[in-house]
Amino acid sequence: MATTTEEPIYKTDALIAEDIDAYLDLHQHKTLLRFITCGSVDDGKSTLIGRLLYDSKMIFEDQLAALEADSKRVGTQGQEIDFALLVDGLAAEREQGITIDVAYRFFGTEKRKFIVADTPGHEQYTRNMVTGASTADLAVILIDARKGVLTQTRRHSYLAHLIGIRHIVLAVNKMDLVEYSQERFDEIVADYRTFAQSIGITDFVPMPISGFKGDNITGKSPNTPWYDGPALMEHLETVELDQVSDQAKPFRMAVQWVNRPNLDFRGFSGQIASGSVKPGDAIRVLPSGKMSTVSRVVTMGGDLQQGIAGQSVTITLADEIDCSRGDVIAAADHPPQAADQFETTIVWMADEAMLPGRPYWLKTATQTVTANVQAPKYQVNVNTMEHLAAKTLELNAIGVANLSTDRPLVFEPYEDNRTLGGFILIDKITNATVAAGMIHFSLSRAQNVHWQATDVTRESHASLKNQKPAVLWLTGLSGAGKSTIANLVEKKLARMNRHTFLLDGDNVRHGLNKDLGFTDADRVENIRRVGEVAKLMTDAGLIVITAFISPFRAERDMVRAMMAPGEFVEVHIDTPLAEAEARDVKGLYAKARAGELKNFTGIDSPYEPPLDPEIRIDTTAMTADEAADAIIARLIP
Repeated sequence: MATTTEEPIYKTDALIAEDIDAYLDLHQHKTLLRFITCGSVDDGKSTLIGRLLYDSKMIFEDQLAALEADSKRVGTQGQEIDFALLVDGLAAEREQGITIDVAYRFFGTEKRKFIVADTPGHEQYTRNMVTGASTADLAVILIDARKGVLTQTRRHSYLAHLIGIRHIVLAVNKMDLVEYSQERFDEIVADYRTFAQSIGITDFVPMPISGFKGDNITGKSPNTPWYDGPALMEHLETVELDQVSDQAKPFRMAVQWVNRPNLDFRGFSGQIASGSVKPGDAIRVLPSGKMSTVSRVVTMGGDLQQGIAGQSVTITLADEIDCSRGDVIAAADHPPQAADQFETTIVWMADEAMLPGRPYWLKTATQTVTANVQAPKYQVNVNTMEHLAAKTLELNAIGVANLSTDRPLVFEPYEDNRTLGGFILIDKITNATVAAGMIHFSLSRAQNVHWQATDVTRESHASLKNQKPAVLWLTGLSGAGKSTIANLVEKKLARMNRHTFLLDGDNVRHGLNKDLGFTDADRVENIRRVGEVAKLMTDAGLIVITAFISPFRAERDMVRAMMAPGEFVEVHIDTPLAEAEARDVKGLYAKARAGELKNFTGIDSPYEPPLDPEIRIDTTAMTADEAADAIIARLIP
């Protein structure tokens, strides 16, 4: 009896183990579809995702019990389960019945795995929608059948298309509330098609659904016999993935890190952005242009005969060439471009408006450079597609603008390669992401303008003058005494036979910067121009003295970055606001207090004092003459 009872148990365990292995193998080789749900507020995005999770049997028993309890607590219009609660995880979301943050959920079927992002509908959370869409292959645009195409429907459709999502599902939701009217469905589809064609969406799949009732979600609904298209889940399981087309493109891989575990191994790790690579392939490293041949394609599981788009690998090369993080390894015969000036589309995501001319960190793939954004060519009205004149971009605004980088950036147009064509902008002070962008193309001058070498170097200029070039950058509030002290410094240096030039804030606004006002954006451009002039003067071997309020740290740091190490000397003329206002030599503070002078530093425009200046002058403790002596003593020990 023991034998007869043990034998089936042994076989059952083996069969279970075999089934588990088969199941894991099946799931390991399933394709992955990333998609987003988007649309206007209360169009039913969260409910739809909750229904997909529920019908896909992706909810644990304890989750289901908690969901049923929460549904009773919030009181869902006669529905046993409020599917939206599966996704709306934030307390604020549940209280308001809306989605605020991007909620990611994973689920799977027998045919495919999915990661879905539920993106917010409110306009103020458009930046969250951009985040969710940045990695998506497909977008489900929901429309409330009662309301039709709304502003946010247009905005999200435009953004999805702009970001490069080529698979669009138009899900006309809440069909149960319009009695499953085919006429209403056709009316909405026709309205959306007119708009879609105006923004370049040439193809989309319309579906009549009800997330509340489950119509056409995981199976065809008898309530819409006039609809002969697929159910949503069927379409999600069978739509062609973008990764397939990525594999047919030329090989590209941004180097994430140099893998050097020992002296016998040196590889370059990263995720393959497009194409494929195998041992023996000729490659080119950009931006240097160095060439070599692939020796191995290495993974944690062992060497591959071929790596394809989407895989993370380590590549070893036949030659010892210079390659580091931020470089791009590409097919030798089809390399991407490298440039430092571009036309781009920018989606502004920060509460503070963009400041043209201010330096931001630009990050694309594994490359990080400094970028200066010019004033927008135009801003896009997402409702009419009209191009509007704009000097800056506010929160959620979309515009086209040129930008330049401090060194060549390896790129491809966004429509060809989302990895090398997409970027984010990061504020250098706060480290906050302020914008997302897409590169259209490099500007022709970026390829044709080169630095012309000259025989008389900046060292030669300085040697002829027997001095070391420097920029004495005096910053402080209006009335602090910057111009007075700067003038004394130049007079004293002239007596010492030093070659100098004084750039004063008021003086340059009579000529070089007479076209600029006093908005934050104009102040940034004012300092950028002065910085470029000061740099040319140091190249000529001069000691440059500047007297500018220069209220923003980012712009002072921008000028410092232009100069050779040690040549920029920041001098904080530190005068309390009350003292500066008491002096009020020009009567400017009085006008500002009376509202007659807008954007005045210290009153209705901020001043960011230096955090660690080379020199700090306390004008309440020393005279202007003593201040000048202190500055010269620091400059010429």
